[in-house]
Amino acid sequence: MWRFGEALQILRSILKKQPRLYFWGSLGSLSVLAFVPTAVGARPVVERSLAPVVATEREPLVLQAQADQNGNSISISDISLISNDEGLDIVLASDRPPASPVETRTEGYDIIFDVPNASLNLSTGKTYDIENPRPTVARIQVLPLDAQTVRVRVVGRNVLPQVAIIIGNPASSTQQVRVTPPKSGDNLGDLPSEQLSPGTSSNGNAIGETPGNAPTEETAPGDELEIVVTADRADDPSAYSVPNASTATKTDTPLRDIPQSIQVVPQQVIEDQGATQLKDIVRNVSGVVRADDFGGGGDGFAIRGFQSPNILRDGVRGNSVVSAFSNFGEPSNLERVEVLKGPASVLYGNVEPGGVINTVSKQPLSDPYYSASFSVGSFEFFQPEFDISGPLTDDKKLLYRLNGLYQNSSSFRDFTQIQRVFISPKISWKISDRTQLNFNLDFLNDRRPFDAGLVAIGRKVADIPISRRLGEPGDFRDYENLGLGYTLEHEFNDNLKIRNTFRADFTNVETQAFRAREIIDPVKGILEREFRTTQGDRKSYSLQTDLIGKFETGPIKHEVLFGIDLARIEEDESGRRVRPYAPINIFRPNYGAPIPNNPPLFFSSEVRYSALGVYLQDQIELRDNLKLLVGGRFDLIRNTTRDVLFGGTSTQNDSAFSPRVGLVYQPIEPLSLYASFSRSFNPNVGILDRQRQPLDPERGTQYEVGMKAELFGGKLTSTLAFYHLTKTNVAVTDPQDDNFSLAAGKIRSQGIELDVSAQILPGWKVIASYAYTDAEVTEGDEFLPTGNRPPSIPRHSASLWSTYEFQSGTLKGFGFGGGLFFVGEREGDFDNSFRLPGYLRADASLFYRRKNWSASLNVQNLFDTKYFEVAEFRESVQPGAPLTVVGKISVEF
Repeated sequence: MWRFGEALQILRSILKKQPRLYFWGSLGSLSVLAFVPTAVGARPVVERSLAPVVATEREPLVLQAQADQNGNSISISDISLISNDEGLDIVLASDRPPASPVETRTEGYDIIFDVPNASLNLSTGKTYDIENPRPTVARIQVLPLDAQTVRVRVVGRNVLPQVAIIIGNPASSTQQVRVTPPKSGDNLGDLPSEQLSPGTSSNGNAIGETPGNAPTEETAPGDELEIVVTADRADDPSAYSVPNASTATKTDTPLRDIPQSIQVVPQQVIEDQGATQLKDIVRNVSGVVRADDFGGGGDGFAIRGFQSPNILRDGVRGNSVVSAFSNFGEPSNLERVEVLKGPASVLYGNVEPGGVINTVSKQPLSDPYYSASFSVGSFEFFQPEFDISGPLTDDKKLLYRLNGLYQNSSSFRDFTQIQRVFISPKISWKISDRTQLNFNLDFLNDRRPFDAGLVAIGRKVADIPISRRLGEPGDFRDYENLGLGYTLEHEFNDNLKIRNTFRADFTNVETQAFRAREIIDPVKGILEREFRTTQGDRKSYSLQTDLIGKFETGPIKHEVLFGIDLARIEEDESGRRVRPYAPINIFRPNYGAPIPNNPPLFFSSEVRYSALGVYLQDQIELRDNLKLLVGGRFDLIRNTTRDVLFGGTSTQNDSAFSPRVGLVYQPIEPLSLYASFSRSFNPNVGILDRQRQPLDPERGTQYEVGMKAELFGGKLTSTLAFYHLTKTNVAVTDPQDDNFSLAAGKIRSQGIELDVSAQILPGWKVIASYAYTDAEVTEGDEFLPTGNRPPSIPRHSASLWSTYEFQSGTLKGFGFGGGLFFVGEREGDFDNSFRLPGYLRADASLFYRRKNWSASLNVQNLFDTKYFEVAEFRESVQPGAPLTVVGKISVEF
């Protein structure tokens, strides 16, 4: 509803004969304020009364005024960017504003301005292309769409950015026009008075004015200008919902167009929850739970009932053959985490059928950015970190980013000390308007105890304090990794591009530990142990090349991906041990067992692994509301294992074809119905039958149907999935000779998953999930019993996290949040000989954000619930942390 003060301001402008025309209306739940230069006394082609205008979503609001009656094409001679507190101005310098409609629309997080009857005549090249001008803007492109249209595309990074384009002569007061997409959630009646002016540029001058200049002549009567403004998505830089992802297709695709369940946890959720490990992030995703983590030394997860050791980094597989080389990922370097559920071999080769987790890292920015933070918390935790970025050259073609941290803490576990150092420099080089080269390097050193956790007695975990270590104070695990790589991308034209990615990792791991073997006296609590040391070196190389093309066959649109990837892994590992050695009483432990001198070598191996994959995928748009995804991949794998200690070499050659097909139907725009079929494979590395031949690879097969919804302009997104997934050729012990195995096992998992992200009101955000997972062994033997459930897989799991931040008043910037994380009862091993009880954990947070600084307080396990996260076997049960408090203060420049 119009207010008296607002009407008075417009009247004052008319009486002063300012050369501007105001238009104010509503677009569904969106509000729009438009203004254009117009001549004094000129008659608008379309007149609007002072009554608000109501239009349906996506219906354009059209405003016309006078400009260029001849309709000649305008020439854009220069492009500049002006950053301000409200967003980013893109200035297109020309001799006059456009004579035809300028259309603004959005695609996911991209904003597109199409300027008709215009041409580019830049001295710097045929197009304008700049990467990362602001943290919320990944890219800005200005290029000729055709002979008569110039397109401005602003690519948002997980948010719809706040930008505007200014078209016209910068030196003229009247030959300019500012075009902005509408802001969702704004109530124009509540805007402060200074925002109701005829529009201002970033230097504080009204559009049509230049510093030191008063307005000059008005535009001649008879000239016309038409502006079309359209919106379809909420513009919230702290949104929990993300519309696009690349993990499922290796192309930037709307989630609603992908016939497979994929969930994205954006940086805002990571920040609000104060996540310091990857496990804290993925607990927001349905069907993802903790799994084997190799003595508490790394990230181990199960997706849809199957353990998934491969965690991608920017779409590149880790390719670890031995879990001993795993470690914790570093969340401080992440922009978001994408979880693709179900078989992913069509794009990533030999992986478990449950799915993959892709960690997407931060990239260099074109504007200077400096931030530092310090965290302190329970168990002597403290962590300083920094993140700096910006241009290295004046033309911003060479950018950098450098972030790092140091972490030092103890733990709720006895005699534990953790030290962690991480640093990651990146360089981005814009070789030309269509060619980009990115270099990245990261170094991680992590030292902590090797801690297998607690043990089970009978059908449950032993009743001892969760703080009790069953090793010795001197146990340790040292992990060090140096990773480096590049991504080279070249666009041949708007419809064809090539991307080449290389990644190399050099890893060294050393452990020393008194490890639990078995309870030999359950009444007295006597635990047999062994002393073991291991040393391993690993070199991993991955090279991927993708060719992406867009074309049409009649009315059918295609986006085709053709790719080749190569992988090479060299792993050398050896171990020494004394067993049994130094038993301990778990009820009354007495530490201080001596370290044996020169323990005997009990294994030494060399693994050489090579893989070649070729894949083809086509995303087909049959109609606007009907999409088909088809793809297939052929893999060749060669694995050679040499037993250095006892002699002998085994060689394994495998090949497999992995298809995927899916269909998406959108009966109405906000709703997608989908169905898909996909397969995966994973070789049984190093496992032989009685003829000493390698076993056939494990195969995964999934059928999935579901629905995806984007409601209220994208403020609420949800996915409901139903799946049936099987893994065959699981290695089981040969009943005639337990030194060998058979590929005869089968595990089935089926269930329902629901994921929801929403902005209920401005400042109130929610992310929630639920999973029902029915997993069991359907074919097995005495070592893999038929009818048993896989370990650590709950039948029911759920999560709920919500935050609220005050948007105005004295409390503006202050917020609070809370969450519940539920994991049901789980079996502890494949024998189902003991169980882990279910648990409900509560978390909470308080935060305050003001201008360039913020402070937060995060509490995990608010009610100090005793729970167990994961079990590897009876002698390795990892307890969850008790009440933990971490405070953090950050500043940005």
